[in-house]
Amino acid sequence: MKVYLLSLAVGLLVGVIYSVLNVRSPAPPLVALVGLLGILAGEQIVPVARQMIAGHGLAAAWRQAKCAPHMFGMLPGRDDAGSPERSARANAPEKHS
Repeated sequence: MKVYLLSLAVGLLVGVIYSVLNVRSPAPPLVALVGLLGILAGEQIVPVARQMIAGHGLAAAWRQAKCAPHMFGMLPGRDDAGSPERSARANAPEKHS
């Protein structure tokens, strides 16, 4: 329940910011996409900062906080054969319709 209240509070804050900037919701596609990019980037600030405070450089902090998979998903050409999700999918029985 706590996460829902926090989500509501953040949503209200974003609504206030949209109102101040005179952007109406639903936001125009470009504004919405830039906002989502800001959300994704903002989520990475705290984990990266913690790693950097622990004495790691920016590149190492980025890797250790696993920012790229969170922000970009599985990029084309990347092999995820060792990931738990892929192993679970490979071992799951096939569903036939």
